[in-house]
Amino acid sequence: MDPLKVFDEEKNRNIAAMASDSELRQLGLDLMHDTAKYKYTYNFTWLGIPVIQFPQDLCAMQEIIWKARPDLIVETGIAHGGSLIFYASMLQLLGSDGRVLGIDVDIRPHNRARIEAHPMATRIDMISGSSTDSRVVLQVAAHAAGKKTVVVLDSNHTHEHVLAELEAYSPLVSKGSYLVVFDTTIEDQPEGFFAGRPWGKTNNPKTAVWEFLRSNDRFEIDKSIEAKLVVTVARDGYLVCVKD
Repeated sequence: MDPLKVFDEEKNRNIAAMASDSELRQLGLDLMHDTAKYKYTYNFTWLGIPVIQFPQDLCAMQEIIWKARPDLIVETGIAHGGSLIFYASMLQLLGSDGRVLGIDVDIRPHNRARIEAHPMATRIDMISGSSTDSRVVLQVAAHAAGKKTVVVLDSNHTHEHVLAELEAYSPLVSKGSYLVVFDTTIEDQPEGFFAGRPWGKTNNPKTAVWEFLRSNDRFEIDKSIEAKLVVTVARDGYLVCVKD
């Protein structure tokens, strides 16, 4: 038997076993909860720029990019810009002409300057404005016209905002590509954990995903991704497009 096939079959069995291990899943949540007070995700950079993600989710994103081979990656929420640099570097490795488009309501001058000075900047475009503003949505659609697109949502985490993003940007994603919603695990944290924030339990990206999927059959949750990661901020947030 092909040894590569044997390896993949064993891997898939292990992933399926982890998916049914409730204690392991809870350990993953506990780790995220216990490290949040130290701003754990702020510890990491990608090619010198703060990326503010769990390394496990970055690993999942590179698998998605390699598999989907997009022409365009759209991300809402820029922060320091490390994710834009990460996506641009993955597209560079693909050897394609792929580009990254970042959208943020507040692109701070020092962050913009550092992104624009980076070697990966030649693949990056940025739009300043709300991701749900109709004018911004039209600009993004123009960038995505005729391109295989991966969309990543990581801006305002309220239910209303994320649902509006899902409705606006899901049409850009074609069959076989992905729509990724980060920070769905807000729903899995204790009541009051996000004190002072406009989001929290029952009002977050995961509740938006659930509502979106009730009326949209083009997407399914790729449970295999969160199962193999164990630690991920995107439980129920890795959506694969299954229909044109």
